Amino acid sequence: MSEKMYRPAPMNIPPDYGKIKFSKEEMRHILFSVVVLTIAFTLAFSGIILGERHIIGISTAEYLGFYLLVSFVAVLSGFLLHELAHKFVAQKNGAWAEFRSFPMGLAVALFFSVLGVLFAAPGAVYIQGMISKKQNGHISIAGPVTNLVLGTGFILIARVFGVNDLVGYGLYLVGSINLLLAVFNLLPVPPLDGYKVLRWNLPAYIVVMAAAIVMAAGVYTGWWF
Repeated sequence: MSEKMYRPAPMNIPPDYGKIKFSKEEMRHILFSVVVLTIAFTLAFSGIILGERHIIGISTAEYLGFYLLVSFVAVLSGFLLHELAHKFVAQKNGAWAEFRSFPMGLAVALFFSVLGVLFAAPGAVYIQGMISKKQNGHISIAGPVTNLVLGTGFILIARVFGVNDLVGYGLYLVGSINLLLAVFNLLPVPPLDGYKVLRWNLPAYIVVMAAAIVMAAGVYTGWWF
């Protein structure tokens, strides 16, 4: 037999393999989710509908403007970057990955925000492709790790200003949301990220979950301030 017969057939690799890309439909879903969540976060943070004022000494317009800005940053970091982390890692591994919003989940977020409560299931990144258990673990852990890193960063900067300062308080809120989301998404319950990470690698799950719990506990018990 000729040597040629033992050569493997050339692989047909798509030209866009591993590239980050967005469809127009995905961008519409992202924009819609960011707008609705920003409104929900603003209502929940400010307590304006319940007649609460968490900050005194500024006008109503400044008050709402402050919480609108904080909410927008919290949504971009806590929600959008979390989902994009899943998407980017999935696409780097050659999978199709796009975000789709959950209209009912966003409606629920608005409803609870009127009551001063933050609770949202805005959507998720849908993934298709030949993904191994290890790759799925990397994709799943990317979101919570993003929240953990961002939350820690915001809290450390907030410490510089102090929570009694308006800037420090805003950074504290954004950091707190990120850390809370990190812990929540790492819960070992399907379909949350923690369940997939735990199935992939127990030590990695323990390390990341422990770090998220310690940071979140430090914030909510006042250890860091």
